[in-house]
Amino acid sequence: MQTRQIFITGAAALLFALVFLVGGHVRPLRPLFPDPRTGLSFGAGISVAYVFVHVMPELHDVRSAFVASASVPLRYEGMAIYFVALVGFLAFYGLDHLRALIQGAAEGEAGPAFKIQIGGFAAYVGSMAYLLVNNIEDTPVSTLTYATAISFHFLALDHSLRAEHGAAYEGIGRFVLAGASMLCWGLGLIFRLPNPVIALMVAFISGAIVINSSIMELPSEKGGKFFAFAAGSIVYGLILMPLE
Repeated sequence: MQTRQIFITGAAALLFALVFLVGGHVRPLRPLFPDPRTGLSFGAGISVAYVFVHVMPELHDVRSAFVASASVPLRYEGMAIYFVALVGFLAFYGLDHLRALIQGAAEGEAGPAFKIQIGGFAAYVGSMAYLLVNNIEDTPVSTLTYATAISFHFLALDHSLRAEHGAAYEGIGRFVLAGASMLCWGLGLIFRLPNPVIALMVAFISGAIVINSSIMELPSEKGGKFFAFAAGSIVYGLILMPLE
C-alpha cells in the first residue's frame, strides 16, 4: 500500500476512534442544526444514503469479484453476496432483540446486555476500520466518501449507546470501540484477507448499517427527526451520484 493511502486510511480510523472518545461533546453540524437530535438524524440519513446509493450498486461488482476470485465454481453465480447482506441485517436486529430480552442491570451498570452490545459493536466497528485498508474499491475518493458516511453513522451510534448505558459506556464502552477501530486498521495493514472474504464482509456490513441506522433512528421513542433524516439521505445521495 502506498504511503499516501496509509496516511489517509489512518486518519479515517483515528476519526472513527475520536467519534467515540469525544463524540458526546462534539456537534459538527451545530451551525446547521442547533438541536443536537436533528443533527444526529441528518447524519443517520447520510449513512443510509451511502448504503443505498453507493454500497448496493457496488454489491454487483462485489458479486462479480466474489465469483472471479473463488477457487471453486459457485452456484447461483454469487447470489450468496446478497444473502450475506441479509444475514448482516438479521444479525444486528437479533443482537438488539437479545439485548432487550436480557436487559436487567440498572442504568449505568456494565451488565450482560451492555457487554453483549459492546462486544457486537466492537466487531462491527473493527470490520469497518479493516475495510478502510482492504476494500473492493480502493481510491482516495472512495475512502473519503466511506469515512464521511461511517463517521456520521458512528456519531449516531455513540449517542445511542451513551443514552442507553450512561456511566458504563462512558467508563469503558467508548474506549473499547475506539480501540477496535485503531486495532483493526492496524491489522488491515499487516494482512489482507482473501478477496472472497472481503466481498462477504462488505455485503454483511451493508446489511448491518441499514438495520443499525433504523434501530437508532426510526422508532418514535428514539426521538428521530424525519425531515432531517430525509434531508441527510437526499443531500448525500445527490453528492454520491456523480461519483459512481
